[in-house]
Amino acid sequence: MRNLIMFLAVTTAFPVTAAAQSNVEGRVGKLESEMRAVQRKVFPGGAVLVQPDIQAATPTTQVPGSPSAGALDDLTQRVASLEQQLASLTGQVEQNGYATRQLQTAFDAYKTATDARLKAVEPNAPPPPAESATDMGGPGAGSDGTAPTRPTTRPEAATRPATTPDRARTVAAVERPSSGDAPEDEYLYGYRLWQAKLYSEAEVQLKKMVAAYPKHRRASFAQNLLGRAYLDDGKPSLASMAFYDNYKKMPDGERAPDSLYYLAQALVKLNKPADACKVYGELTDVYGAKISGSMKADVEKGRTAAKCQ
Repeated sequence: MRNLIMFLAVTTAFPVTAAAQSNVEGRVGKLESEMRAVQRKVFPGGAVLVQPDIQAATPTTQVPGSPSAGALDDLTQRVASLEQQLASLTGQVEQNGYATRQLQTAFDAYKTATDARLKAVEPNAPPPPAESATDMGGPGAGSDGTAPTRPTTRPEAATRPATTPDRARTVAAVERPSSGDAPEDEYLYGYRLWQAKLYSEAEVQLKKMVAAYPKHRRASFAQNLLGRAYLDDGKPSLASMAFYDNYKKMPDGERAPDSLYYLAQALVKLNKPADACKVYGELTDVYGAKISGSMKADVEKGRTAAKCQ
């Protein structure tokens, strides 16, 4: 009878203990699966940076036919460790999400401010009237114009000529030369467009002439006058590049000294007086013996205005 009671006690307790162990093992498997999913989200590279603190213990001697109490305790500790680490990783995911939202908010604010600044400089209003630029001696004289006009506040860009009927009639009224000397005629037509204050059309015509006849003596005239057209059109940055190209590419051209002088003028308009002083120095060093007395006087005035040493 006593042996029968002990047998019943053992067989009755075994399913309860085994069921508990099976339940814990299920929780471990589920948590480890969740842990791997969270790690893939937090660490996309695939590196597993978190390992369970508790490893499976070496099985100990146990009574055959009954579950090990040590293994059950080990599983319980692993579950607790995994739950703690899962909570830590979840918190890190939430922190990363919060940081991402903060970055998005900052970017949206920056984009809004940038769009507002861009709209503020769009050419919504007509440009202010330009000062007159009277030619000092015609296209064959020693200079092709006076000092540059003051810059405007328009955005600087190489725009195409307008095609309104009134402007088209104005352009058509400018006589196109037809002397039989194509390079000369191309330059003179650009000069007449500039003289009529049709700056956009003059820019297109003068660039066309330089591209078609880069070795002709009028190429230096046309490139210099292109810079003048940009200046009179309120585009000092484009003007400075046109003047610089004339000096560098055609240093022996007849308008190379003029381009250095007007390059300094453009730099002053761009609020770069120190660079303008360097250009004035280059002009006197390279062409001091060739330039006219009136240009020398203009250079001294320019150096004074730029406060050159």
